[in-house]
Amino acid sequence: MTDAPSHLFYQSRNPRPFLDRGEGIYLFDETGKRYIDGSSGAMVSNIGHSNPRVLTAMKAQMDKATFGYRLHFRTEPAEALAARTAAMMPDGLDRVFFVSGGSEAVESAVKLARQYALTQGEPQRWKVISRFPSYHGCTLGALALTGYAPLADPFAPMLQEMPRIPAPTTYLDRDNLTEEQRGLKYAETLRDRILTEGPETVLAFIMEPVGGASTGALVAPDSYYGRIREICDTFGILLIYDEVMTGAGRTGRFLAAEHWGITPDIVALSKGFGAGYAPLGATVAGSRIVEPILDAGGFLHGFTYAGNPLACAAGLAVLDELETRGLIANAAAMGALLQARLTVLMERYPFIGDVRGKGLLLAFELVSDRETMAPLPKGLNAHSELVEIAYARGLILYSRRTRGGIEGDHFLVCPPLIVTSAQIDEIMEILTDSLDAFAARFGLETAAA
Repeated sequence: MTDAPSHLFYQSRNPRPFLDRGEGIYLFDETGKRYIDGSSGAMVSNIGHSNPRVLTAMKAQMDKATFGYRLHFRTEPAEALAARTAAMMPDGLDRVFFVSGGSEAVESAVKLARQYALTQGEPQRWKVISRFPSYHGCTLGALALTGYAPLADPFAPMLQEMPRIPAPTTYLDRDNLTEEQRGLKYAETLRDRILTEGPETVLAFIMEPVGGASTGALVAPDSYYGRIREICDTFGILLIYDEVMTGAGRTGRFLAAEHWGITPDIVALSKGFGAGYAPLGATVAGSRIVEPILDAGGFLHGFTYAGNPLACAAGLAVLDELETRGLIANAAAMGALLQARLTVLMERYPFIGDVRGKGLLLAFELVSDRETMAPLPKGLNAHSELVEIAYARGLILYSRRTRGGIEGDHFLVCPPLIVTSAQIDEIMEILTDSLDAFAARFGLETAAA
């Protein structure tokens, strides 16, 4: 490819090679070097790359029509995908609003909640409580809910500040409580915050059922989830599950909510929902929320590409792959295997402080002291250094700062749901070599292999 200066700009100047092609869990650059997509991009490519059945479905739709504006036409792919999506939801979540990505899905969820409150004669409800740390998107509305300082702080004067409660980081707690008690303790912070804010002013609570980029696959104790639902019900507050990263099978269920038998009031989906084949997401709610809004004149919201027939055709084919190939069950099985393999690494590397997650949404966190869980020195930039070491060896990982974006280092290991046990062996071989190189570079102790 040309060496001319690029006119593109994204987050940084970090150079990367040109992508040539993708096959399954692998990506190849222009020189032919192979990379294992150990993070499914940004936890997007759930069914792997270049799936021929999805491409065939998209080509068939392209031959018919690539665009039909939702105010002018209904389209078969959009209607079919909405019905299919509703069928895969917990009972009662039967209405679907399509978007192009996760930030749009979260924005739509919050605006839907607000309009519902207006139809119920509760205009004073506008506060959406979220958690810190958390990540819900990069648009200004979604960013106001996000608890990640480096991304939010520069735009603070432009944001409507929203209340937050602590994320349930029980792995950092040093107390005499059981995990069940800790889960309840963190859940009660929601009740306390609602009372502080004034229950009549609180519209909704939004949470990632399994943490994403900001908390590194954080899973709360089981007791947390049911208690949160009870608290929301007590105060008439809508419960929004941000399943942008967890949905579409990544945790071993279609929705992570299913692990705890929770039915949220509104669900935000994206990433694996379109699996990287087309920009696609959805906000899903129940008729009890949607119908009053439609009766009041309609949902005052929309995007040009909402319900795009090409994107919806891709989404239908992605769901076909998830179901016909048993990929959600594979995510559960391979996730358990990969999590066990990652946990074994703690014996060799004392600086791995925690391994966590569900299904194939997994992460490990580096620390300077496993007993206190003190993070590695901030100046090491471990979150980026290990990623670069692994990338050079042909393994793609995804990392962030763990403690609110200021310090700490976690790494998401989230290969596509098609991954096999042999491919997990490949991932672990490169990851172990990378951790050895990382430890040597920074003088960190390791145990004998």
